[in-house]
Amino acid sequence: MQTRITQLLGIKYPVIQGGMQWLSRAEFAAAVSNAGGLGIITAATHATKEALVEEIRKTRALTDKPFAVNISMLPEVGPKDKTAAYFEAVIEEKVPVVETSGRSPEEFVPHLKQAGIKLIHKVPAVRFAQKAERVGADAVTIVGFECGGHPGMDDVTTLVLTPRAVDSVSIPVIAGGGIADARGFVAALALGAEGVVMGTRFVATTESLAHPNYKEWMVNARETDTVMIQRSIRNAARVMKNSAAAKVLEMEARGATLEELLTVISGQVGRRALFEGDLEGGTFAVGQCVGLVNEIKPVKEVIEEMVTGAEKILARLQGLLK
Repeated sequence: MQTRITQLLGIKYPVIQGGMQWLSRAEFAAAVSNAGGLGIITAATHATKEALVEEIRKTRALTDKPFAVNISMLPEVGPKDKTAAYFEAVIEEKVPVVETSGRSPEEFVPHLKQAGIKLIHKVPAVRFAQKAERVGADAVTIVGFECGGHPGMDDVTTLVLTPRAVDSVSIPVIAGGGIADARGFVAALALGAEGVVMGTRFVATTESLAHPNYKEWMVNARETDTVMIQRSIRNAARVMKNSAAAKVLEMEARGATLEELLTVISGQVGRRALFEGDLEGGTFAVGQCVGLVNEIKPVKEVIEEMVTGAEKILARLQGLLK
């Protein structure tokens, strides 16, 4: 299965694991890469450059296939911003691929190019995809309203965003949001994407570090069991519909400040709840495609079923033309 994305990244299948804070660790990323996709470890999980370097080396010890590091950049640079240190780590360690999100990666592009590192920039809107191409990204990921995490503020679905992005840039487009099986995979390719990114589906795997309580909830969840929060701070997030999310919505309705909201939405609160199996104690990013997750499987099986399923779908569609 060859697309511009497989050729660009040197991977067997155009299937990319989403960068998820706390969960995207070496063992998880290596499992995806070993299965033919692109595994990603998340820089923000690590408090220091040195910790990220250690995780990169651990990943490299577990796979000889390409993998990536996700660097989510804060909208504004502040004293606690570790972005520059993270980029130093990936460049020094010669990580083959970097995925960025948040503010423009423009200032770091020359350094990545010089090191021979491929850059994928993740965006929620076409105008940002065009900017990513202008500043030198090698590929762009466009995520629709259905996705878990941060889909932007425009509320446009993957079905519309993907072809709009394909028509608007010349670099390869990766589609994300609502994709959890072979059907979504083929649909994304039909829309013009040359690869897909999946977060929610990969959380529900045996290699995922998420607590079994959370995985069990995913298997039983419906597509209506997510909710959008954080619109008041213009950082909209799709999360599991639970007590913590309801509390955030109530706080936002009465005009709570960011400091107040952080008592519920901070990463540390979510991390504790995620690993302890407290389904009500924190906010968890999850996409609407959770309604398509029916079983916990190894990463390798998830990818293999996507590929073999895609072959069957394409054969069936070809048969319609006879």
